[in-house]
Amino acid sequence: MRRTVSALAERWGDSLYRAAFAVCRNPQDAEDVVQETLLAYHISDKEFDSDEHIRAWLIRVAVNKAKNAAICFWRRNRRGLEDYMDALAFETESDRDLLDAVLRLGEKYRIVIHLFYYEDYSVREIAEILGVGVGTVKSRLSRARRQLRTQLTEGWDDDES
Repeated sequence: MRRTVSALAERWGDSLYRAAFAVCRNPQDAEDVVQETLLAYHISDKEFDSDEHIRAWLIRVAVNKAKNAAICFWRRNRRGLEDYMDALAFETESDRDLLDAVLRLGEKYRIVIHLFYYEDYSVREIAEILGVGVGTVKSRLSRARRQLRTQLTEGWDDDES
């Protein structure tokens, strides 16, 4: 099964962008990752079983490309995430705080949180996408939730002072 790149971009472009942004935390890099991911699909000769297989493959490629972008020389020497947070629109201040807390997590925790909560992947699917065990994904989710709880409750404690 093959789909056109434009159909994939329309259907999953936003998901790919969010997954890439969760890893590299830079809007321009995330946009580049989406384009590179779609290009990789276009030039690949891989056959897919279903749309979900295509989506999982695209997410895996996007995450790997975002990891590469996050460690390159130019990326390390750009402005910080805080410079971009002001440009994003949030419905409430708590939405902003939550995204800020998620983006402060380590990469391995940030990506499982993103895939689980924002992309609605199951633990098993995340394990397949990342090439790790189901137990590893469960552990990372648990640790990430604990870190988020700590970060967010510290913010609430500071507000009460």
